[in-house]
Amino acid sequence: MTLIIGLLIPLLGTMLGSAFVFMMKDEMPLRLQKMLLGFASGVMVAASVWSLLIPAMDMAADSGKWSVFPAAMGFLLGMGFLLLIDELTPHLHIGTDKPEGPHSRLSRTAMLALAVTIHNLPEGMAVGVVFAGAESGFSHISLTSAIAVALGIAIQNIPEGAIISMPMRAAGNSKWKSFTIGTLSGAVEPIGALAVLLLASLLLPLLPYMLAFAAGAMFYVVVEELIPEASNGQHSNLSTIGFAIGFVLMMVLDVVMG
Repeated sequence: MTLIIGLLIPLLGTMLGSAFVFMMKDEMPLRLQKMLLGFASGVMVAASVWSLLIPAMDMAADSGKWSVFPAAMGFLLGMGFLLLIDELTPHLHIGTDKPEGPHSRLSRTAMLALAVTIHNLPEGMAVGVVFAGAESGFSHISLTSAIAVALGIAIQNIPEGAIISMPMRAAGNSKWKSFTIGTLSGAVEPIGALAVLLLASLLLPLLPYMLAFAAGAMFYVVVEELIPEASNGQHSNLSTIGFAIGFVLMMVLDVVMG
């Protein structure tokens, strides 16, 4: 039961953020959006380092100098995997009018949702792989630390859900449609988490690689999308403050609950 709740926690964060559309009349203020983008970046970076990369290296500590190899290789593979998905999937980022990926006849709403799905996939993978490590009895990952990762990503998903649903509403969609699209954008997380959890339980020797793979995928999203969006234009200093708050919050959650 704890496992099921843990896998669903991030989706609840997305739902809560998407519900902002019922609380705000107009488009989200730019200052708030910048702060939230920075916050999300900070949470993802901290989760990648403290909850994924460091445990990956700890698991391979018996390899001596080569203990860093699984983390390094998995990280690069994760970055490459997200790069490939980014290139092959038609999507549109918030605040831009030029779609990325192959040419498509999809609507603007559909391409916005695909962009968020790309963002959420590595987060679901991260939750799945840390729960796989905890369920497998590895001393480097406890069940409480896995829950900390799920909570951290859920907190990060609150602003992400709002950043999706609010522009949907501003574009003329109804409040319920905007809320539903925002929520569905996070549905890939529990699905991805469950798939990775099942795969990791069958391939335990590859768990260090899978932890680092999830970290690389999350770093790709931060470096390629979140930070550029947060630092472009005015009020970029607010995104820096948000990053610091998100990073420290996730670090504290991981250490205190780990």
